[in-house]
Amino acid sequence: MSKYVKNLVTGDIKNRLEGVADAILVNVVGMDSAATFSIRKKLREAGVNMLVIKRSMAARATEGSSLRPMFNEQLGSMAIVWGCEDFVSLAKIMSKIVKSKEFEKLELKGGVMDGDALTADQVLAVSKWPSRLEQISILVGQVLSPGSNLVSQILGGGSTLAGQIKQMIEDREESTEQAEEVQA
Repeated sequence: MSKYVKNLVTGDIKNRLEGVADAILVNVVGMDSAATFSIRKKLREAGVNMLVIKRSMAARATEGSSLRPMFNEQLGSMAIVWGCEDFVSLAKIMSKIVKSKEFEKLELKGGVMDGDALTADQVLAVSKWPSRLEQISILVGQVLSPGSNLVSQILGGGSTLAGQIKQMIEDREESTEQAEEVQA
């Protein structure tokens, strides 16, 4: 491949990966075309992109970006997988696919999160973390919990007090009615 063509391909890869901060590397070498089509379809349905690329080209295209560290320890061709709402969601999707054994030749190689290179084991560990939406729901629950406890305590005591006042009013009304009956 001539230097001109390499520069064109590198520029195209750089454009495709522009704005991508986190990604996962997988090995798809040895997979037949049907399996590759099937995995790409699953990833597309989940809003995930996959690009098969040679390591040296990827390293050139990502020079100076946060994705560069994931190519330091890799050799040969691989696939870059990126997308989803956050890296944890991406890691969950990829670990589920790898663990399903539906694609036996698919191998998790590593990734990069916040500019730090991750091994395959670290990516699997990240997949067990709560996703962004799960973290938000946990945080909202923690924020709302003291307020709901306070409201329930106020309403609990208030409803007891209201019930007692209602009972006192009913008792006085009964005693007033009985006194009127006795006088009549």
